[in-house]
Amino acid sequence: MAEVKELTSFFVAIREDPRIGTTHISLYMALFQFFNLNGLQNPISITRAGVMKVAKIDGLATYHKCIKDLSDFGYIQYMPSYNPAINSQVFLLKV
Repeated sequence: MAEVKELTSFFVAIREDPRIGTTHISLYMALFQFFNLNGLQNPISITRAGVMKVAKIDGLATYHKCIKDLSDFGYIQYMPSYNPAINSQVFLLKV
């Protein structure tokens, strides 16, 4: 099985990043699952409810904080739609 560079680079990068906690990792893994189902192609199209369910995140504030953190820290590029009829877009970045 081939190495998936996005996943490997994420785990290498977070090893020394004290800002990343278990909820960030859970959220990233949920996003990675959507990336995997999308044929390892960026961007992925997501809904907040779908990602929260996969990541096992119950709180809206927790979700928003963690997705913003992952984006601010350079692990993902997050493009929210702000329109309930249009999914948000996420790019998983090689860090």
